[in-house]
This record gives sequence, C-alpha cells and structure tokens, in this order.
Amino acid sequence: QVEVATSGGGVVQPGGSLRLSCTLSGFTLDDYALAWFHQAPGEDREGILCISSSDETTYYQDSVKGRFTISRDDTKTIVYLQMNSLKREDTGVYYCAARWNSCRGDLRRWGRGTQVTVSS
Repeated sequence: QVEVATSGGGVVQPGGSLRLSCTLSGFTLDDYALAWFHQAPGEDREGILCISSSDETTYYQDSVKGRFTISRDDTKTIVYLQMNSLKREDTGVYYCAARWNSCRGDLRRWGRGTQVTVSS
C-alpha cells in the first residue's frame, strides 16, 4: 500500500531555514515522482517542486527557485525539502504527494500536512 508521511514543520524566523521530510512506504522513487505542495492560510494548495525517478527537479513555482531544493536519500524512500531564506509568505501547511511515473503524473497519495510558520 502506497503511503507517504510528512514531518519536520515548525516555527522559524524570516531568513531562516527548515528541512521537511517525506517518508515513502510501500513504494520507492523508482516508479513514482514525489511532489511538495504548499497551502497558505486561506489559499488553495499549490505545487512548489517535485523530484522524478531520474532525480530531475521540476519547479512548479518560480518564487522558490534559489531558496528551496528537493533531494532524496540513497534508499529512495525519503525525500527532503530544504527551505532556505524563508519568507513570511512561505507560512502554511506543506504536503508531499506521490505522482505516478513523472512530475506531471497522476496524484496517487497525499501525506498529512505539516505546518510551517515563518514569523519573528
């Protein structure tokens, strides 16, 4: 059974850094891509970036380029979202989701969100 679990949220000051983790169960990145989504308060959920089975990164949002990066561990079962130079507008709930085959593939499984608050 395909499952994803998100962790690592918290409170951070503007300009700070935070790393989120997404742990995959029942599958690996061999067949799926893994995408991160952000839902700001009162806004719709939006994709921000994704890593494919071939380790290619797709950015869905230009606003995170140069600040956020995505990576995986050697087992291809943990995906990290490294967030640097955080801004107040990065506040919100972050979700990871498994996408079938590519970063444009069908969304197959959502993890529970983790709250990130950027505040002084």
